[in-house]
Amino acid sequence: MRIFISGATGFVGHHLVDFLSSSEHTIYGTSYPHHPPSSEKNIDFLDIRKEKEVFRIIEKTKPHWIFHFAAVSNVRHSWEMRKETLETNLMGTFYFFEAARKFCPECRFLFISSSDIYGGMLPEEELLQEENSFHVLSPYSFSKVSGELLSRFYNQVEELDVLIARPFPHTGPGQSPDFVCSDWARQIARIEANLSQPVIRVGNIEVKRDFSDVRDVVKAYFLLLEKGKRGETYNVCSEKGVSLKQIIELLLSNSSPEIAVEADPKKFRKADIPILVGSSQKIRRDTGWKPEIPLEKTLLDLLEYWRKRIKKEAS
Repeated sequence: MRIFISGATGFVGHHLVDFLSSSEHTIYGTSYPHHPPSSEKNIDFLDIRKEKEVFRIIEKTKPHWIFHFAAVSNVRHSWEMRKETLETNLMGTFYFFEAARKFCPECRFLFISSSDIYGGMLPEEELLQEENSFHVLSPYSFSKVSGELLSRFYNQVEELDVLIARPFPHTGPGQSPDFVCSDWARQIARIEANLSQPVIRVGNIEVKRDFSDVRDVVKAYFLLLEKGKRGETYNVCSEKGVSLKQIIELLLSNSSPEIAVEADPKKFRKADIPILVGSSQKIRRDTGWKPEIPLEKTLLDLLEYWRKRIKKEAS
């Protein structure tokens, strides 16, 4: 089977490639803004905002499955790069759907949305279900809602085999420090290496999030294309709400130096979501998936990743 991964060298794409590496499938994909490693022969440097390039690569590979990861995925960056966010997340997705319609109309297509489209929940609410309404609070969430509408159009009108994954926050080794858990793990690793003062600068740590390990999340994505129902939307989450204060306490418990925690106004979001916790009942029912890696191990592995990287950079 030919599998195509847009954003194959990104955080999640890289983990999916690792997950698939022992299989007999042929993996193709894209990398941007950095060129892929020379060892990745089937990964092309490609800006998905260029329609002709997207058409060219899908016509060449004619995949059976498409995982569409490539996106501006950071909420703060989406405020700073509004035009690029819409061009990449909306028009780039449109180009992939059009390419699939023209060159591989029988393929299965997984669009990666985001739990940010829910806009949060009140403390007394139940776990967020796929049927809950949208509450757009950022250019990023707007682009993902728009991508979901495109997905439904191409499924219902153009009759493509499209599924939507709605992941809640996930982290693990290899994540960019633009994201909160990785940012804090990197700061701790730099402090341990005597490269920074023993102070971690944070944003709002009172918010609660539903975190999963990226290695569990890519298994969920694979199972969705293997067993998920055509045209359906699936939350990918742990059903456990954890405050960012608990996250930083877990990270610090794995470090020996005395480290202070200070609020940094620059790290606060323009519009934040107090609580974001989802129900995974639907994906568990249809695919049998469930998260297996404890949060404590995820955070320790993330911290070890940064310790090794900081040591390598300093040598």
